[in-house]
Amino acid sequence: MNTVSGRTIRAIIVDDEELARRVLHELIAAHLDMEIVAECANGFEAVKAVTELKPDLLFLDIQMPKLDGFEVLELVGSDLCIVFCTAYDQYALRAFEVHAVDYLLKPFGAERFEAALTRARQRMGEQKRMPPDLATQARTPGQFSDRIVLRDGSDVHIIPITKLDYAEAQDDYVALASEGKKRLKQQTISSLEQSLDPTRFLRVHRSYILNIERLKKLEPYGKDNHVAILTDGTRLPVSRSGYTRLRSLLDAKP
Repeated sequence: MNTVSGRTIRAIIVDDEELARRVLHELIAAHLDMEIVAECANGFEAVKAVTELKPDLLFLDIQMPKLDGFEVLELVGSDLCIVFCTAYDQYALRAFEVHAVDYLLKPFGAERFEAALTRARQRMGEQKRMPPDLATQARTPGQFSDRIVLRDGSDVHIIPITKLDYAEAQDDYVALASEGKKRLKQQTISSLEQSLDPTRFLRVHRSYILNIERLKKLEPYGKDNHVAILTDGTRLPVSRSGYTRLRSLLDAKP
């Protein structure tokens, strides 16, 4: 049996269309060294299945309800191979920027599927994995997030950008403050900063990003620093450079 490192390849199919899942199922089933461990109809199901079953290979649609394919990839991490399967060609560049093994454009035939599977076997043999922040960094210039997705075990939480009060760096995580709660996400604060609209969110300190709309007032704090007081009373440190950027942004607003 032609397995990777002598073991069966465990695969998950993720697509909101039943017919598309059926086609992939038949193509995969023709390979005795592969096992389909789950089939998912949306992004929430995909995150739960990948988290619990830890597959080797993920066949992933992009446009789906609840979570799109890139959001799923952001949540499940980097320790598996991804083959995107989609009817839309405009996502191809982003797919390869996040180190996808292949990009199957629907409708595809058995020959094209086999080529993708060959690439997946090679990738698994090389054990190459994508950097954890790459999925969030593969973004069209000038395009900013309108929501943040994060995972707590196999549960998925969605924070609309309009409800994010501030973010705080905590080692390799960010604590996202929203509606009186804090949730941790494994992401650097620099990566998060790049995904946010700079006219609405500002890095006021090396450890804090502030939603400008939540700012109530600024007060001096010590010789060269300030403190930002939010509408809910939260106090965030503001560095000297952060204060300069904040004042510049506030002064530019009508």
